[in-house]
Amino acid sequence: MKKPIVTDTTLRDGSHAVSHSFSPSFVGEVVSKLADANMPIIEVSHGSGLGGSTIQQGFSKFDEWKLIESAVANKKQSKIASLFVPGIGTIPEINNASDIGIDVLRIAVHCTEADVTQQYFEQAKKRGLETVGFLMMSHTQPAKVLAEQAKLMESYGADCVYVVDSAGALVPDGVRDRVAKLKESLSINVGFHAHNNLGLAIGNTVAALEAGVDQIDGTLRGLGAGAGNAPTEVLVAVLNKMEIDTGIDLTILMDAAEEIIAPIFHYPLVIDRDNLAAGYAGVYNSFLLHVREAAVKFDINPVSIMEELGRRHAVAGQEDWILDVAMELAQKQLVR
Repeated sequence: MKKPIVTDTTLRDGSHAVSHSFSPSFVGEVVSKLADANMPIIEVSHGSGLGGSTIQQGFSKFDEWKLIESAVANKKQSKIASLFVPGIGTIPEINNASDIGIDVLRIAVHCTEADVTQQYFEQAKKRGLETVGFLMMSHTQPAKVLAEQAKLMESYGADCVYVVDSAGALVPDGVRDRVAKLKESLSINVGFHAHNNLGLAIGNTVAALEAGVDQIDGTLRGLGAGAGNAPTEVLVAVLNKMEIDTGIDLTILMDAAEEIIAPIFHYPLVIDRDNLAAGYAGVYNSFLLHVREAAVKFDINPVSIMEELGRRHAVAGQEDWILDVAMELAQKQLVR
């Protein structure tokens, strides 16, 4: 198997798990450690991407631009990436991040909505940025549909397109099938981003490697939305065992995960009832905290909310559905 490009997204996906409370000094410390470990790409932004600090997505404790400035100041030889979700971010956010000095823009949409990304890929390219397409909730569509959407992104200027398991709902065969179809259909790189709701983040990433994937993601200690991501340090250890030399220093990663990331956890990152329900139902992982709040507010089981969201195929940007669903379920209980 070939050596993949690894992106650590602790300082973006991990933001969901700590209520977007990273400080500039913390970001600088983590980026510096990751750069010392020779991490190729380090993603930094609000968990929901540039411009994500809103009442709908959750306010950041600190100015996101200060976080990105701190990352750029400490990146050394590594590249800094930021996530961008059309409708949450706008072109001025791309320009601002570019002015600060990011290297990579990762443009994320639901996996059937690639057609809304053209202007953002074109603007990022004008700014000289490397561009990545993120096809979120990829478990909801067959490989053929994902390939068609990925080809649109390629035509807009994407340098890589990711199969993104936003709900942690895929199993290895599904990952292999989707990655292989994108590899067959595209002339650019293909990536894979895992979540761990079914306990398969590492296994699914290995399946993606077996299918020829070029780029993979992880977070230190698995810090991320829902049940978290593939732990970067575990991922590198597994790659080493597979005799795939990434050039990344495992010892530095393990120390950073244990000494810097573990102490900031707001709650144990385990596959509990709610996380398993989200993965099994195929519900977007950043909904977790919203679901738990709604369950308390309406005094109903969070699993029932997850199941109903799964039936309705809720996707990113539909957080308002959660309260509506919880209210409907609570009313049905009263009727009974």
